[in-house]
Amino acid sequence: MKLETTKKQFIPYLMAGANGLDRLADEIRLLEKHGATAIELGIAFSDPVADGPVIEQAGIEARKKGVTLQKVLDFLQTHTFHVPIILMGYANSFFHYGIEPLIKALQSTQVEALIIPDLPYEHRQLVTTHLPSDFTLITMVSLTSPQSRIATLTKQATGFIYAVTVNGITGKQNERQDLAPYFKQIKSTTDLPVCAGFGITNAADVAYFLSICDGIVIGSAIVEQFATQTLEAVDLYLTELLAPFHALTD
Repeated sequence: MKLETTKKQFIPYLMAGANGLDRLADEIRLLEKHGATAIELGIAFSDPVADGPVIEQAGIEARKKGVTLQKVLDFLQTHTFHVPIILMGYANSFFHYGIEPLIKALQSTQVEALIIPDLPYEHRQLVTTHLPSDFTLITMVSLTSPQSRIATLTKQATGFIYAVTVNGITGKQNERQDLAPYFKQIKSTTDLPVCAGFGITNAADVAYFLSICDGIVIGSAIVEQFATQTLEAVDLYLTELLAPFHALTD
């Protein structure tokens, strides 16, 4: 997967099937309308260690509706979208399915990358050895990583760098520290776009992170809106939330 390095990125997250697989295509197309450059599609898992309460509940709802990895793959094989899809899931789900069968199934979809937050970097070869040259395993960097570790993590990365902006789980944060030095550290080690994820919940957050990095990953705030509002209401919400993004890209 390749993202343009000359433009800001907006990568929204959705839990696949949280509101039913029959509505998922409309949700994705609404995010495309609002300028998504890629869409992160989550696979529900029983022990989502990186997810906050909103996304965890979305996973519960998807599992209640009988959504499985296979059903998501079937959905992706029968729908066409305008932007790349990033499949986000936990190692147990993907390894239980089988990495080779998974990659084979994804060849007939628009999935171009995987995010596996609980897969240690040192074990990434368990996945990367099966990936085609144009397919990406997204690298995540944490706030606690020293400069030497950041350089190691980004050295062989492709696609973009997912920079986690909190020491904790996804969702709204009570306060935000100055993260400009953190992003400067990461950007000194790579030419790839560096995108901020976790805790981006309002237009002020969007404006702040776009001023210090190359893009934003927004999950919980959007997932909550889709869970509680009509598509028309989410449309209006996204217009307000993303105003700083569109001011830079329109």
